[in-house]
Amino acid sequence: MSRTALLVLADGRFPAGGHAHSGGMEAAVASGRVRDTASLEAFCRGRLHTAGLVAAGLAAAAADGYDALLLDEAADTRTPVPALRRVARRLGRQMMRAARATWPSADLDHLALHRPEGAHQPVVLGVTARAAGLTPLDAAQATAYESVGGPAAAAVRLLSLDPFDATAVLARLAHELDTVADTAANAARRTAAEGVAALPAASAPLLDITGEQHAAWTVRLFAS
Repeated sequence: MSRTALLVLADGRFPAGGHAHSGGMEAAVASGRVRDTASLEAFCRGRLHTAGLVAAGLAAAAADGYDALLLDEAADTRTPVPALRRVARRLGRQMMRAARATWPSADLDHLALHRPEGAHQPVVLGVTARAAGLTPLDAAQATAYESVGGPAAAAVRLLSLDPFDATAVLARLAHELDTVADTAANAARRTAAEGVAALPAASAPLLDITGEQHAAWTVRLFAS
């Protein structure tokens, strides 16, 4: 296993399209819920323990070799809002293109064949991690970090925050990121015996509501 592969996969420069999405941050800034470093940290913490945990579980299970098509269906049931399902599949399609060019594998080809419209991004990330020789915990860590790293970067642009302050927020969340990744990887290990019901299914109703509202905006800086 190459630890460098994890750095490549988690690098914001990996061409997976995430830079165009704010993970709900644009709507949160517009509503005034995120306006400074303290509210950014609260937003990221909430997102990490809900949407981030769910995504990390799906990614870990995919990296562990569980049926990616079943995981994609499980991702659908854990994403009740149509707008966010579309976003997840759009990001998955973009990540699939980058992954197949970087780490070609039969598993990625199989998923691409059966999900030409795009599979959910965490599932693609997990299959990609497996193709790159990474562990389920690696996949969970990369996914958990992405769930807060993207919104933090978006907040810098939207609020003109000091990038040092936004990075400090992520550093303060490091222990919680590890905890979420461990929880996700442990759940993934149980899928062989228990199926997808073993995976986290935490909800974030406000993210769901604002995600659907944001999709209807005629003018926006980010796609989500």
